[in-house]
Amino acid sequence: MALSVKATKMTARLLAQAMQAFLKKTGKSAEKHGKQSLKSLTKSGASIEKVEIPGDSDINSFKKTARKYNIDFSMQKDKSTDPPSWIIFFKSKDSKSMDAAFKEFSKSVLKNKSPVTPIAKEMERFRDIAKGIAPDAAGKGIDTGITPKPPARGKAKDKGEIDI
Repeated sequence: MALSVKATKMTARLLAQAMQAFLKKTGKSAEKHGKQSLKSLTKSGASIEKVEIPGDSDINSFKKTARKYNIDFSMQKDKSTDPPSWIIFFKSKDSKSMDAAFKEFSKSVLKNKSPVTPIAKEMERFRDIAKGIAPDAAGKGIDTGITPKPPARGKAKDKGEIDI
């Protein structure tokens, strides 16, 4: 097959239009990549595999990772589990890419799930600390361990005084 275009000035837009016209005439359409319906995923005739992702995961970060690895996939939400999980269908020819993408996605999910203490627990801890300090020092003249600042040395004298 060959594509030839006669033009005085070849631009990217002109080349794209020529390629689209060529594909329309030959009946071949560009294959869709990335996220697609399960029906269009099975049209290509390749066997399909699936992976289940827990519902508490960030599914958008998976989409981003799958686009990075150029994986053709379809997503369906499984509402029978609590929390709902996602079932990812992909072509078996993409299995190596899928393994790499899934490893990267797993790392990002584990990294984002660092142990975070809720604010209420932190406030309770500081409240307990404050209770331990405040009753002892409140107006009883008890030494809290905080000393006042000593006066600064070499402070400027009043303008009226002369030092001889």
